[in-house]
Amino acid sequence: MTKLFSSIRWKVLLAFFLIIGLSFLVMAGTLTNLLGNYLFEQRIRADRAGLEKLAVQVAPLLSRGEMTALSERLNRAGSDLSGRLLLLDADGKVQLDSYREAHGQRIEYPEVVSILLLGQTADYGVHSLKTGEEVAMDNPLSFGRGEEWVSYSTASVIQSSKVIGVLLLVSSVGEMMRNLYTLSDNLVLIFVVVAVVALLAGMIFSRVLTKPIVTLTEVIGRMSKGDFAARVPETGSGELKHLATAFNSMSERLETLDQSRNEFVSNASHELKTPLATMKILIESLIYQPDMQTELRTEFLTDINAEINRLSAIVSDLLTLVQVDAHSMRLDREKMSLSAVAKETAHRLEPMARQRGQTIDLALEDSGDMYADKSKLRQVVYNLLDNAIKYTQEGGSIHLSVTRSGRDIVLTVQDNGPGIKAEHLPHVFDRFYRVDKARSRDSGGTGLGLSIVRQIVLLHGGNIRAESEEGKGSRFVVELPVHKG
Repeated sequence: MTKLFSSIRWKVLLAFFLIIGLSFLVMAGTLTNLLGNYLFEQRIRADRAGLEKLAVQVAPLLSRGEMTALSERLNRAGSDLSGRLLLLDADGKVQLDSYREAHGQRIEYPEVVSILLLGQTADYGVHSLKTGEEVAMDNPLSFGRGEEWVSYSTASVIQSSKVIGVLLLVSSVGEMMRNLYTLSDNLVLIFVVVAVVALLAGMIFSRVLTKPIVTLTEVIGRMSKGDFAARVPETGSGELKHLATAFNSMSERLETLDQSRNEFVSNASHELKTPLATMKILIESLIYQPDMQTELRTEFLTDINAEINRLSAIVSDLLTLVQVDAHSMRLDREKMSLSAVAKETAHRLEPMARQRGQTIDLALEDSGDMYADKSKLRQVVYNLLDNAIKYTQEGGSIHLSVTRSGRDIVLTVQDNGPGIKAEHLPHVFDRFYRVDKARSRDSGGTGLGLSIVRQIVLLHGGNIRAESEEGKGSRFVVELPVHKG
C-alpha cells in the first residue's frame, strides 16, 4: 500500500478525489441547510400569518367569554392550519384545546413565556415531541432521524392594547424533515455516483498526465545502465513537452560526451602506445645486438630520445586538457605585448622554417598591449605557427600579423599550403583530429595542439576561427579582448 501511494499517479488521483469529495460534501451540506432554513422560514411566515389573523378574530370573543363560539372557531382554524390549536389565558392556562386534552393545564413553553413575560407579539420554535427539548433551526440536519419533531408557533391575543391570551399552534415538521433527509440521501447517492465517475476520469486523467513522467523515468533507468542513445517522445504541449525537449537535449549532449570520452581514451591510448612500441623495438634491438655498430647505436638512441620527447609532449598536452575540463586552469594575467610574444616565437621557429626553405613574414601593425597570461598566449602563437610550418610545403611562406579591431587584438597566422577540405574544417579544433593522419604522425603531431589553443583562447574570453580553401592555404584568426589590470 505504501509503495502504491508513493506513485505520483496515485497521489494525483487521491488529491483529485479528495478535492472533488470535499467540494461536493461542502456543497451538499450548504445546499441542504440553505433549503432547510428556507423551508422553516416559509413555515414560520405561514403559521405566523394564520395565527395573527386568528388572534384578531378571537380577541373580542375571549374578552366577552363566548367559549362556545371560540371552540368552534379554533376547531375550524386548527383544520385550516393543519395543526393543534390551544388558547391560553394571560396566566398561561389552557382555556380551549382543539384536541380537547389539555384544558386547565398551565403551559410554560419558551414560545409562550416570551409573549406573556417578555412582551413579544409572536414566537416560533421546534421541539422534540418525546422530550420537549428545543433545537436550533440553523442546522436542520442536526435533528435526529429517529425522533418526532413538532413546531410551536405562538401569537398574542390583544384587546384594548392589553395581552389577554396566547394562541399556540402545535404542528408536526416530520414531513418537512423527511423531505430534507430524502434530499440529503439523494445528494449522498449522487455523490457516490459522481465519486465513481470522478475516480474513473481521474484514473484516465492521471494516466495521461503521468505517462510522460513514467516514460521519462524508464529512459533515465536505461541511461543509468549506459544507454545514452535513449530518448523520450516529444509529444503534447506545454511544460511536459518542454521537459521532454530539454531531457533529449541533455541526453544528446551526454551521448556526445560519452562518444568523445571513448574516442579520447582510444586516441590517447593509441598515441601513448605508438612511441612506447617504437622504443620497445629499438631497445630490444640494442639488447640483442651488443656488437651493433656505433653509428647505428647512436641513431637508435637518438630515435629513442625523440620518442621520449614525443611521449612527454603527449602527456603534457593531456594534462593541459584535463586541467581545462576540470576548470582548474587559472590565468596568471600580467601586462604584456602580443606583438613581442609573436616576434619572439617567430624567432624561435625560424630555424625550422629555414630548414624547409620557408619564409615567415611578420606584420606587427599594433603592439598588442593587453592584460593576459603571457605563457599561455605564447603557447597559442607557438602551436599555430608550428602547425603552419609543418603543414606547408617546402619553399612556402607563412604570414604572421597582429592588428587591432575595436577593443580586440587580432592575431592572424596564414600560410599558402595545401589548405583544408571543407568537410574537415569544422573538426580542426577537435581533440586528436587530424586532416592527414599519416603526415601528422610523421611530423610529430599529437592532434591536441589546436584543441589546446582553442581552450586557452576561450579561457581569455576570446574567439578563434579557421578559414581555408583547398589548394590555397589556411588562415587562423584569434580575437582577444583587451583587459586592463
